[in-house]
Amino acid sequence: MKQEVKIPQATTKRLPLYYRFLKNFATEGKKRISSQELSDAMKIDSATIRRDFSYFGALGKKGYGYDVQYLLEFFRQTLDQDEAMNVALIGVGNLGNGLLKYNFQKNHNTRIVVAFDTKAPLEGTTISDIPVFHPDRLEEMYEEFGAELAILTVSSRSAQMMTDRLVKINAKGILNFTPVRLSVPDTIKVMNIDLSVELQALTYLVRNSGK
Repeated sequence: MKQEVKIPQATTKRLPLYYRFLKNFATEGKKRISSQELSDAMKIDSATIRRDFSYFGALGKKGYGYDVQYLLEFFRQTLDQDEAMNVALIGVGNLGNGLLKYNFQKNHNTRIVVAFDTKAPLEGTTISDIPVFHPDRLEEMYEEFGAELAILTVSSRSAQMMTDRLVKINAKGILNFTPVRLSVPDTIKVMNIDLSVELQALTYLVRNSGK
C-alpha cells in the first residue's frame, strides 16, 4: 500500500472493505454516493468514513458526495490491486489447511504460493494445489516462489523462532494467527489475529447487551 502520510492501522484495515463495497455500488450502476449511503451499507459510522477518507485528501465534494468510479480507481491504486502479492503460509494444521483451501479466492492480487509444515517431506508435497515443504527449506523456497508476506499459524513455542527466520530473509509483513506478540524490526509490518480474544470480546458483548 503506497502512503505518503501516516495512516492509523484501524483505517488501514477498513480500506479493503471500502474497495469491496464500492465495487458492489459500481455493479449496481451507482454513479455517486454519500458517506451516509456508504455508512448504511457497511454499518460504519459516517463520521468515521469521512475521517478515513480525509487522510487521502479531498475525495468528494460537499453537496455532491463521492464519485463511485473515481473512488473505486483511487482505492484500487492505493491497495495496489494491479500488483500481485505472493504469500507463504507457515504451519498447515487445521487453520492452515482451511487457508490453503480458501487461498483468498476473492482477492485477485493476493495468493498463497507456497507453504511449510513440519510434517511435510523435504522434497515437498501438494495440498490444495499448493506446494508444501518442510521448514528446513524455508529460506530457499520462500525466495524461489517470490513470497513477500507470511501467514503464521504455527504453535506459540515456534512463533518467534519462525519470525526470526523471516526477518533474516527480509519478509515484508506477517499475518500472525498465534497469541504471541512478535518481536520484529520496524521494517516488518505485523497484523495480529487472535481468534480466542475476538471470541471472548464477542461473548462479552453478547452477555452485556441491553444491560
